[in-house]
Amino acid sequence: MKPRTIHPEGWAPALGYANGMLMPDGTLHIGGQIGWDKDKRFVEGGFVPQMEQALSNIAEIVRAAGGDVTDIGRLTWFVTDKATYLAHQREVGEAYRRVMGKHFPAMSLLVVKDLVEDEALIEIEATAYIAP
Repeated sequence: MKPRTIHPEGWAPALGYANGMLMPDGTLHIGGQIGWDKDKRFVEGGFVPQMEQALSNIAEIVRAAGGDVTDIGRLTWFVTDKATYLAHQREVGEAYRRVMGKHFPAMSLLVVKDLVEDEALIEIEATAYIAP
């Protein structure tokens, strides 16, 4: 059995990458998601709306693979500005709970110099387990 590409229905094509790869053992690797919608348009409002959209994208990929957000075991956050993240922690927590509820997987946050898309302020990747 080979890995299966996961691409939510209605999303613009992923060119040169996969949004998700479901492995035969049930491990779902989710590529870095940024603050754009299914049509690759950035949400307005800055850091927190981009963060919430990136998490929503992850949730949608997990659902497309047959799982739920509670199947996510790891999130890695890449932010371009630590001060912005720290200044908005309350709003980040509220947005996080809107998408993830009270599910808190293992997480890391890395501060990076830049992201591939110039408008992106955050990128989040994830690993989930979807029982085969």
